[in-house]
Amino acid sequence: MQTKGETETTETLTKVKWTIDPSHSEIAFKVKHLMITNVKGVFREFDASIYTTGEDFITSEVDFFLNPASVDTGDSKRDEHIRSEDFFDVEKYKQISFVGDTIEKGKNDKSYSLYGYLQMKGITKQIKLNVEFAGVMKDPWGNEKAGFNITGKINRKDWGLNWNSLLETGGVMLSDEVNIMCEVQLVKQK
Repeated sequence: MQTKGETETTETLTKVKWTIDPSHSEIAFKVKHLMITNVKGVFREFDASIYTTGEDFITSEVDFFLNPASVDTGDSKRDEHIRSEDFFDVEKYKQISFVGDTIEKGKNDKSYSLYGYLQMKGITKQIKLNVEFAGVMKDPWGNEKAGFNITGKINRKDWGLNWNSLLETGGVMLSDEVNIMCEVQLVKQK
């Protein structure tokens, strides 16, 4: 029963499913090579299950996975080495996954910190990703899409990616730090 001045409001918040649009998304990384330049690469096969409460991305449930055998650095010999036991060991480990568990607002309405668990080569560790929200738009076919720029840094050795080579002049062939750079376009499912 309502008393004078009270109003009854019931808002039903529903789960909204979003999927990645692979033709408008890129999952990329770069690693310092010979201590003077970067080697960049992408993964060609990836997907995610993403749910929000209503359309509020701060409530996102993120379950992302990729096929490490789909790595592409533009050099087939290097890609084969990255697929080997020295790095991803794709014969034994068929998937790299990330499950987000906490999202915090950043300095402005468009920036967030996404915390979650990255699993690679059977090792799971918590990481932080920086997320820039680009907004939501409808495409010419009426599909609602959301854009995100996601960056972060990890130490590859934390996941057993230990291969390296010492250089004659000092230093190492590859840095331990890997930069993650993703451009992701999500499609709202009807």
